[in-house]
Amino acid sequence: MPDATPAGTAAPKRPPNMTEVTSAGIAARLDRLPSSRHVWKMVTLISLGASFELYDLFLTAYIVPGMARDRMFSPESLGVLGILAPLHVAGAGTFVFALFAGLWVGTMAFGWVADAYGRRFIFTFSLVWYSASTLIMAFQITGFGLDLWRFIAGLGIGVELVTIDTYVSELIPGNERGRAFAYNQFVAFLAVPLVAFLAWVFGPQHWRWVVVIGSAGAIFVWWLRLGLPESPRWLARHGRLAEADAVVARIEARVADERGALPPIGDLEPPEGGAEMRAQIWQPPYDRRVILMSVFNFFQTFGYYGFAAWVPTLLIAKGINITTSLEYSFIIAIANPIGPALGTVFADRMERKWQICLAATGIGVFGLLFAMQTYAVALIMLGVLVTLCNNWLSFAFHGYQAELFPTRVRARAVGFVYSWSRLSAALSGLAVAFFLTVGGVIAVFGFIAFAMLVVVVSIGVFGPRTGGLALEIISA
Repeated sequence: MPDATPAGTAAPKRPPNMTEVTSAGIAARLDRLPSSRHVWKMVTLISLGASFELYDLFLTAYIVPGMARDRMFSPESLGVLGILAPLHVAGAGTFVFALFAGLWVGTMAFGWVADAYGRRFIFTFSLVWYSASTLIMAFQITGFGLDLWRFIAGLGIGVELVTIDTYVSELIPGNERGRAFAYNQFVAFLAVPLVAFLAWVFGPQHWRWVVVIGSAGAIFVWWLRLGLPESPRWLARHGRLAEADAVVARIEARVADERGALPPIGDLEPPEGGAEMRAQIWQPPYDRRVILMSVFNFFQTFGYYGFAAWVPTLLIAKGINITTSLEYSFIIAIANPIGPALGTVFADRMERKWQICLAATGIGVFGLLFAMQTYAVALIMLGVLVTLCNNWLSFAFHGYQAELFPTRVRARAVGFVYSWSRLSAALSGLAVAFFLTVGGVIAVFGFIAFAMLVVVVSIGVFGPRTGGLALEIISA
């Protein structure tokens, strides 16, 4: 098991110039840390949890053709969910809807837990829930049973990715935060080509094995992450200053072993929210940010999952057979970790709001070109470009929205605004199925292009700048 911060290790003494431990002092000590293997190992362990959420999210694209082959989405198999048939979404759209409905309810209902009980509590709980629920789902024999357990699995992991974003933003200094989120997404997106490869190798007739492998892998990652400490910023903001001091002192000692003497501690920023502790999400300036990011999240998902969760189905709709579509989808999926890997080079060199706008523009343009193509090479190339832009959008906005809110309510605020992406992702399954039925692939990407236009206008016009700034300055 990893030894990120061994629980039984005595905490080294804090730096001699810190005569009193304060919340601002804890933040300043974290922000002055140089890049080190130890801190990036912690980011890696956190990101492995995100990889299994992404494995689960992208599972849909690669196993739905096999489920449809087994008639899991026939009216008889879906039971009461068959009432959606007049809306043209009673097939695979119900499976997509079930997951994101669970994610939305889970995020809305439990988004406050990480702020109240700690980031580590979510890390410990969510993957176990996901593993058990997904394992049960793998053995369902009806479409209704599949959708039910898909919904239940979503309830458990609804706050996992939100908590990961929160933890990474609280651990990494402002001048490396963009790189950290790009790296976080690189590790997480390694799961996408993996699930695509497994679906291709096992074939549509053995889709249940792909589900079981994800369930088993989640338990392994849960075990690996048991050594992670609680977020020092969260501990400090909850008055647990001695614990925060001990965690930071252990990190400082490990970093000093690698890098030698640490840089001096910079000026202490005022506490987040000022003396009045205005840390509620519906008070200025956070209320405007909540509205902005809620609108952004609602629309960005139509582009992101509208393509990623439907690649094989969209290819089949263009006349490509099921086996070949899975092969093409695997080739396209290989690009998923490449985008964030490239992002580690430039993520902190460009203001994050403009990265979001450029990525959304790419999704809209390349998606429309994808819809117009019939040649295999062009389809794959454009599919890769859409995927790279999706990845760019993902690591840019995950870092961006976590930076906009103060530590005391960061998980609650990010959970609330991100929950709208869960709702729209649930609706995207229904919307894509509808547009695919009534207008084909070109109608799907016309809808996606409109959603990306809303993203560009909202963030480009109203989004604040965050690049290179300390969290406490952004939240001031």
